[in-house]
Amino acid sequence: MYNQLGVKRVVNARGHLTLLGGSILPKEVLEAFLEANKCFVDMEELQEKSGAIIAGILGAEKAFVTSGAFAALVLATSACMTQEDRARMEQLPFTAGMRNEVIIQSGLRTKYDRAITVAGARFVEVGEADGTLPRHIEEAINERTAAIHFLAPGGGKDTVPIEEVLRIAKEQNVPVIVDAAGQVLPAENLRKYVGLGADLVCYGAKYFDGPNSAGILCGRKRLVEAAQLQTFVGFETQTIRALGRGMKLDRQEVVGTMVALQRWMAMDHTARLQAQYETIKYLVEELNHLPGVKAVAARERMGIPTSVHVTLNHERLSLTAQEVREALRNSDPSVWVGLEGETIVIAVETLLEGEAQIIVEKLKRVLAS
Repeated sequence: MYNQLGVKRVVNARGHLTLLGGSILPKEVLEAFLEANKCFVDMEELQEKSGAIIAGILGAEKAFVTSGAFAALVLATSACMTQEDRARMEQLPFTAGMRNEVIIQSGLRTKYDRAITVAGARFVEVGEADGTLPRHIEEAINERTAAIHFLAPGGGKDTVPIEEVLRIAKEQNVPVIVDAAGQVLPAENLRKYVGLGADLVCYGAKYFDGPNSAGILCGRKRLVEAAQLQTFVGFETQTIRALGRGMKLDRQEVVGTMVALQRWMAMDHTARLQAQYETIKYLVEELNHLPGVKAVAARERMGIPTSVHVTLNHERLSLTAQEVREALRNSDPSVWVGLEGETIVIAVETLLEGEAQIIVEKLKRVLAS
């Protein structure tokens, strides 16, 4: 199909990148897709029944499948601003007269927090040049505060940790929204933030081998229900002109997300990562044979490396890391690798069988040229 379209195949050494399709669906999820496609169902009932199973897995009061973690963040923010008020739901993204401020630590900003403002919220960024302290969050809370945002797993010593954020929030009766999109390893992370007391937690399904187009919103029942009213299902069943109408899912995506989550939680991840480590050892050994190249295993998860970092000796090679990356991307098949300064990053978790050999061969050709 891709050949017919003239679309170049990509060797994905970048990880679960949305731009590359997010994930390769495993056999169990593909079978669930095909099964779900055999007939029509009531999407409201499907979301309720699958959401109950997902909530049980995650230890949450309530959960449902969203069209990605970004959509989950939009809906979570909407729920915090409107609560159960349906008139306010229809008012969004115009937020006059409601709590519309979301506190965020300056050290936890990313471009993906744009999701918070889609529904009309505005950020109150807290922190100073040397970091954020608990008092910065406390002083920012007022009668306009709708929620506190937290990007998991946190930003180290210069930011306030989730436990302290939750303490402050509970004292002030302010909900906390956790962006935990990729926090799926160890698998217990999928229960961690709800277990700590976060009100709303957002995950991306692609990170646990689910659909690129899906995610999960889970947490406190009242707020999750307010978010559900603002989805495409709420728009169609509750006669609410909901903001989330365009964040539509098909039944296959809902079922596939649930099955992917069940599979992920039952998996032996230590064995899986150890198998990936064999690929890392192969890459390190082969790449270190190339002149002017140094490769090392890096980025541990559960004590096992998950990537290869490659540096070039510029006394022997005239190419920069950026030029090597571009040359790899322009090859056929296209090889996508990461770049951190002058370090080339090869993530192995999304490599398919035989693709490590392709990377070695392509690098040989690029360096030889």
